[in-house]
Amino acid sequence: MSDDARRVALVTGASAGIGAETAVELGARGFFVIVHGRSAPRAEQVLERVKSVGGDGVVQTADFSSLPSVARFAEELATSRPRLDVLVNNAGLWHQSRTLSKDGYEDTFAVNHLAPMTLTERLLPSLREAASQGQEARIVHVSSRLHIKARGMAFDDLMSERGKYRGLRVYAHSKLANILYANELAERLAGENVTSNSVHPGDVATTIVRDSKLLSLGIKIAAPFLMTAAEGAATSVHLASEDRFTGVTGKYFVNSRERAPSRFALDRDAGTRLRELSLQLIADALA
Repeated sequence: MSDDARRVALVTGASAGIGAETAVELGARGFFVIVHGRSAPRAEQVLERVKSVGGDGVVQTADFSSLPSVARFAEELATSRPRLDVLVNNAGLWHQSRTLSKDGYEDTFAVNHLAPMTLTERLLPSLREAASQGQEARIVHVSSRLHIKARGMAFDDLMSERGKYRGLRVYAHSKLANILYANELAERLAGENVTSNSVHPGDVATTIVRDSKLLSLGIKIAAPFLMTAAEGAATSVHLASEDRFTGVTGKYFVNSRERAPSRFALDRDAGTRLRELSLQLIADALA
């Protein structure tokens, strides 16, 4: 199959873990996969795996801690791949201590929410182009069940400047932001043949807790009881590629089944407010 005939999928944070397995499985399902990562050599290794299962693709690098880098990445991609069928917003991190992004924002919020929002908004024309050709375009936002730990968005402290910094609490807020944005986007795209859903990948043994020696040790000990990265990728892959999810949008999935997120994730006013504040933060970083 020629590159032009393949459906195109972009997977962010695909140089390791759940993102890598998502990219490989989408490649096996016939997608031309854009493998995004910060490290080109690691992403190239994933691309080789994509090719080994009969897929094809390219590697693209961008630093999600820099919104100008994300914006340039989106612009380059929109030029080279004007049609995009699937976007899997998988890249994410958390920090044990407060860390600033290259734009001066709290880095967990910046990388987990502002960066994918910047990318998604700039790739909407490419997703709409795929939809205009009769093939539903899909956006999958990788969130986490930890979003339930956030009792609403901390709009008065989005940069986590007040009180003691607690990395997992900040991470939970960023994952709540993922669902709020996914739902707000689904409403905005209603009727356009572009869907937007969020997922919890499961309790997976990954390197996301590498900032903490204690949590990293805990993950190693618990690994036999946790899901593999491939198992964690399954829900994203299913939402991105399977016919049974055609027309499904604005939903939250766990183990490929629709589940109810926290009531705070269903707050439409909060979703609108988050979008407005986020757009201003993005504009300030790109000015």
